[in-house]
Amino acid sequence: MTVGERPVAEEPRLALRRPPSSAWSRRGLLAVLLPALATVLTGATALGVSGNTLLPFERVITLEGKMASKRDFFEDEQVRRILLKHHLRIHITSTGSREVAIRDLSSYDFVFPSGQPAGDLITRERAARNEFTKIYRPFVSPIVLASYREYAEALKDAGIATVQEASDGGKPLYYRLDTRKFLELVHRKRQWNDIGIQRHGITNTNRILAQSPDVCTANSAGTYLALVSFTWRGKADEVPETDREADERARRIKPLMEQGLPHADVFRTYVSPEGKGVAPVVVAYEHQYLTYQAHHLAQSKELDSRRVLLYPDSQLVSQPQFLALNEDGDRLGRLISEDPELRRRAMELGFRILDPTGEVAGDQLTRFLDESGIPVPAVATDTRAAMPRLRLLERMISIVGDCPPEGGG
Repeated sequence: MTVGERPVAEEPRLALRRPPSSAWSRRGLLAVLLPALATVLTGATALGVSGNTLLPFERVITLEGKMASKRDFFEDEQVRRILLKHHLRIHITSTGSREVAIRDLSSYDFVFPSGQPAGDLITRERAARNEFTKIYRPFVSPIVLASYREYAEALKDAGIATVQEASDGGKPLYYRLDTRKFLELVHRKRQWNDIGIQRHGITNTNRILAQSPDVCTANSAGTYLALVSFTWRGKADEVPETDREADERARRIKPLMEQGLPHADVFRTYVSPEGKGVAPVVVAYEHQYLTYQAHHLAQSKELDSRRVLLYPDSQLVSQPQFLALNEDGDRLGRLISEDPELRRRAMELGFRILDPTGEVAGDQLTRFLDESGIPVPAVATDTRAAMPRLRLLERMISIVGDCPPEGGG
């Protein structure tokens, strides 16, 4: 081709070739992308249903807490999920309730001792230093003696326990204990064989006693000490009023308070396979037993009829005190006291939830147990035991437990 006198070369044309399509590569890409997309959509749906859609974009605060048996509440998966919706995560340091009260708390946002004596000890010390403390009382749990059917039946044969018949006609889970008569057996150093445990298929030459955790560190043991002190004195509403009276009472009941197990959580031993041989009767909280039965029922579709509760006829209700040590802890205290989901979950874990006036909130626990197929315990008692004043109780604990000067152990 020419233009004027100059030949003009035709510009080369670039041919773009599409790479050959591979059915395998398309399928491979889809195989990778589709599951990933499904995972994203599933996660988004789950977050939406749970109310946590914005959690990845919102700050979650981790609170440090220290407690004993009430850790069961905060370690529950449903409780953790509910708190996460409120952007809170809880890290628990487990220790005996009384030990909570006598250790440095500067690194914690809250503490949750299992009863009022330990709580009072903390609030008194913090008030003296003008430190932030706010008290919440979300629920209660009575002190009980957890045992096994053979031992409860032997006590019944001896006229020391009476059966609370099951409403469904099944094997009874609850017994009423004549605490004074039980302590007389302990005082006389009677053995289980002495009251005919052999008739129930067991031979046991060990002394009869209720094994408790270390009284120097555990609130349940301190509460049981107060119950023993009150019952053994034999006079209603009489508690020690002076240092001398407290010391004398402590020395008198010390032989009745042998701590059979050295560690804090005797209930875990109780529910273990070897528990019957190691700890036939242990000091526990009602909620621990009810929670255990609920879990057993969910897993095996039946109640554990081998393990039973003995309810002392003189009762001391342990009232846990949630103590907020700063503003973040205060936020958590309000939640567990007021949030409907958390209050219901506490009830499902066997606690008797309280209303704002401090009274047990109706019969929610009764309804829940009925609906769940767990017999409802009757906790009516002949006498409401009195607790010594904190300072005197501390003296008694130190004497009974031979506690070190700092109260540790």
